[in-house]
Amino acid sequence: MKAIVKQTKQILLQLVLLFFVTNSGGAQVKRQQLPGSGKRKPVPVRIKNTPPVSVQLKEFSQLLAQASITFTFPKGFKEIAAVNNEDFSFDYAMEMPNKDFEVWFQVKSQKENWASYERSQNDNSSSQLANPDSLYLDMGKAHATAFTGDRNYFVRNMPQNVLDRYNADAGKSYLLNLLDLPATKHYKYALLITLQRNHTGTIMMVCFTNEKDPEFFKNIDRATNCLKFKP
Repeated sequence: MKAIVKQTKQILLQLVLLFFVTNSGGAQVKRQQLPGSGKRKPVPVRIKNTPPVSVQLKEFSQLLAQASITFTFPKGFKEIAAVNNEDFSFDYAMEMPNKDFEVWFQVKSQKENWASYERSQNDNSSSQLANPDSLYLDMGKAHATAFTGDRNYFVRNMPQNVLDRYNADAGKSYLLNLLDLPATKHYKYALLITLQRNHTGTIMMVCFTNEKDPEFFKNIDRATNCLKFKP
């Protein structure tokens, strides 16, 4: 009888241990599944901050559109206030920080002038207007003289491969020794470039420096390749 009771106790003990182990394992499994629980944490959305467009750039963009010109802001440059006074009037300007180099832009649409010119050609009663496609010549000469105080500057026609780069029909470049002027921040030298597209518009760019070295001409390429006439 004692043997039966003892055997019964052992069976009951084994059942209790089995129940305890089974429930403990299940609890562990459940606890292990809880942290993940099959749900992924929401990924935060990153919003890129677009730098604000300045009033000056907005106004310049309107002039570019009127003259059918595209513009891409070049790397390494910073917008500065364009000079606009009774002596010099420009639409946009940039500088290369800490490089003693900056560039000024002036763009003009000639579309309305060309339409007026065509009408005048068919109207014998009205005075003849100047051909708008030649205005870039007067613009270049007038500004070159204003910057230097005389006509002592080197001028040359833009080669065809350069004109093709800008989708232009004609152009000139002027290498200038500048007057010592507060308006030009006392820069010593400048390269003035004029470009013209028939019946469409004109571009004028002036690049300023204090040293006429190879770096100056590299900077000119970086600065002046940012805009061109639309094909």
